[in-house]
Amino acid sequence: MEKHQNGEDGKQPDSVCGYDSLHHLLKDNLKPHHFQEVNRLLTGLNCGKLLETIALPEAATALSVEHGFDLQAFSFQADKEVLREPRIARVGLIQNSIALPTTAHFVDQKKAIFEKLKPIIDAAGSSGVNILCLQEAWMMPFAFCTREKKWCEFAEPVDGESTKFLQSFAVKYNMVIISSILERDVNHGEVIWNTAVVIGNHGNIIGKHRKNHIPRVGDFNESTYYMEGNTGHPVFETAFGKIAINICYGRHHPLNWLTFGLNGAEIVFNPSATVGELSEPMWPIEARNAAIANSYFVASINRVGTETFPNAFTSGDGKPAHADFGHFYGSSFISAPDASCTPSLSRNRDGLLVTDMDLNLCRQYKDKWGFRMTARYELYAKTLARYVKPGFEPQIIPDPSLHKSSS
Repeated sequence: MEKHQNGEDGKQPDSVCGYDSLHHLLKDNLKPHHFQEVNRLLTGLNCGKLLETIALPEAATALSVEHGFDLQAFSFQADKEVLREPRIARVGLIQNSIALPTTAHFVDQKKAIFEKLKPIIDAAGSSGVNILCLQEAWMMPFAFCTREKKWCEFAEPVDGESTKFLQSFAVKYNMVIISSILERDVNHGEVIWNTAVVIGNHGNIIGKHRKNHIPRVGDFNESTYYMEGNTGHPVFETAFGKIAINICYGRHHPLNWLTFGLNGAEIVFNPSATVGELSEPMWPIEARNAAIANSYFVASINRVGTETFPNAFTSGDGKPAHADFGHFYGSSFISAPDASCTPSLSRNRDGLLVTDMDLNLCRQYKDKWGFRMTARYELYAKTLARYVKPGFEPQIIPDPSLHKSSS
């Protein structure tokens, strides 16, 4: 990995000291035996070993070179079992920047994003990916900071243009595709939702999930466009495993992760759009913790780039008006239930992460740690049942001496 020498100080804007990622920075600047130990601490061990890389077909690597996107591939192993064969799913994650300025005609913007993604999806397909997930609202700029209603024009039905575009790839490559769109519910008053559509490997629509948690923080003014979803915590049984989608802000809510696990998810995808100033220190932690606590794989996807809008906006935080969200820092990665994880994709380039995962690891770690057996759901349920009532009082036992009057 070479450093980018774009700035006066040799650093590319929105890089890590001129590097695509922290992983590359450490690898290039530490002695090999030091890096191996640091890497072990940062990414963990899978079945007692550092994560293995995968050699991808020439067709995929050639596309990454031609179109300039980051391409990485890894493999999570599980212990060999006597009564079950390995259950390998090959998962692909795509992160990307928008293709045209936000001032371009909306039709041209969407068409350009489709064209930009074609070679990356082809690289996933030629790599044998079974389940592919795109980033949150991949078919448009992430305009939900502006509060301008014109961006609602990008909304489309579940079976709309974006789904039809991806269905052909699903059939061509025998691949399940998770597509996070701005949904227009034409049967219910044209209400708009933030929705993940699950397209089956035969091109069929398996189902959809609507974002459960809507942020109200900083520039993320998303409740101007859509409210909390009404689809619960569905798990979709596909030809390659049981999957769920925890859209973006839902990753900050432990009970959201928990409920997908209770419903039997083996892989939970987290298509996101989040910026460095707000969440980057949290990014490597929350998904990895969810994978450990719930004994499933977590696939985290974040978009890339800085999207500038024609009209400046404010968010009532006293900061000057500005025309962009900040930098979407990419860094997509996958976490396993054994606490291991892949290195992240680039912080500033489009990318495809291909990962094999033996889903047997999920049950093996349920057996090892016993989190499902040792959880006290009945106690949590009682507290939650009391908490949601208006007369709730916290279970606090005070020190009597705190309330004695001073003599």
